[in-house]
Amino acid sequence: MDTARADILAARHRLEDAGWVPRNADAFRHLPPPPAAVWLGEAPEAAPAGCDAHPLSGAGWTLHPLGQTPQGRVDARWLDAADPAQRKELFAGLPLPIHPDEAATPGDTAQHDAAPFAWVHRALCRRGLRLRIGGEHAADRGAAETVWIQLRHQPRSAVEAPMLVIDVQDGVHCVLVETHHREPVTCEQPVVQNLHAHIRLGAGATLQHLRSVQPGAADRVAHHLQVQLGPDARYEHGLIATGSRYHLQRQVVDLAGDRAEARSAGLLLAAGADLEQQVRMLHTGERTHSDVEALALASGAARAVVNAHTRIAPGAADAEVRQRLTGVPTGGQPRLVLRPHLEIHHDQVQAAHGATWGALPEDALFYARQRGLDERSARGLIIEGMASALFARAFDDPQFFESLDLAGLLRQAVAQHLTDDTTAPTIQREAEHG
Repeated sequence: MDTARADILAARHRLEDAGWVPRNADAFRHLPPPPAAVWLGEAPEAAPAGCDAHPLSGAGWTLHPLGQTPQGRVDARWLDAADPAQRKELFAGLPLPIHPDEAATPGDTAQHDAAPFAWVHRALCRRGLRLRIGGEHAADRGAAETVWIQLRHQPRSAVEAPMLVIDVQDGVHCVLVETHHREPVTCEQPVVQNLHAHIRLGAGATLQHLRSVQPGAADRVAHHLQVQLGPDARYEHGLIATGSRYHLQRQVVDLAGDRAEARSAGLLLAAGADLEQQVRMLHTGERTHSDVEALALASGAARAVVNAHTRIAPGAADAEVRQRLTGVPTGGQPRLVLRPHLEIHHDQVQAAHGATWGALPEDALFYARQRGLDERSARGLIIEGMASALFARAFDDPQFFESLDLAGLLRQAVAQHLTDDTTAPTIQREAEHG
């Protein structure tokens, strides 16, 4: 038996032995994921009756230049995980998923909760992309090397487990725009996607990472990002995500290097659908800084969850952490859950967190209407301002905003959400969990 096949069978065995995400898993309490059979492709679903679904013809990962911006060095490898040699290269240097029966370090409970997703991914992964960004000795050349790139992903099959590994070399500044958009059609084949990405930043590296994820209404999607920061590294992450039958965006950032910094901003748009963002910041280095913010908009019968957890390890002296979560119902009777959480094991830290839930302020709507705007336009203008301020705090770089027309992207996303408020169909909930 070849090593690739043996690895796949071993992953399935670990999954069967450990079981699926338990009902009492704290990280998934409010929006339980579909059962393992869905992610393994053992419970496929056809397109809605009465129409012929368009066949999937996506190319998987594709790499593109970003406008007219200057390019640095990018080494890309598309790898076939069914080939033993290429599979070894794809997974090289990546940690194995945690087994629930293994001894856990403090604060690993949430990691254990998500481990079944990782074992399913290892069993089903067939293709992946590895990117090495920047030259070998970028930090030694004086001026920082800048790389602007765009990654697009289109599903290749109805059930898939894509893989992405990114290594940003020491001293490199990278701007990465990552998009997962399914074009709306009258009848489309539902997709089940369990994506895992591993991002590692070398000493003094910076990654400005904008992700836009817009699945189909019937899709079930789980994206898992594992980010590790070296000394003086900086990671800025912005997420624009829309709801679907099940949609999870999970991000774990390890600030391992001294003086590492991470910022995360999420704009969640759930119109009659499900959407959850989990952000976990792990402070292990000294003098580290993290900032987590999210703005969740929900309407109809949507379920939207923001689950933020920041852990400051015993040795993480002089850490600075902040969490700010905001939920706004924009119509109907959605369920909004905001969960900020701090776990502090050191006395010498600065920490703050908070959550705000409620309708848009009436006085702001009144003054917007005085400008001659109808109610929907007034609501859109206020929400656009909130979203722009959210991303401005995460990406403190005017050139980034202007080059990507981020203000325009946010305006379009908010306008689409407000349009979907009145047109979103009733979603079908998962019948069971286990």
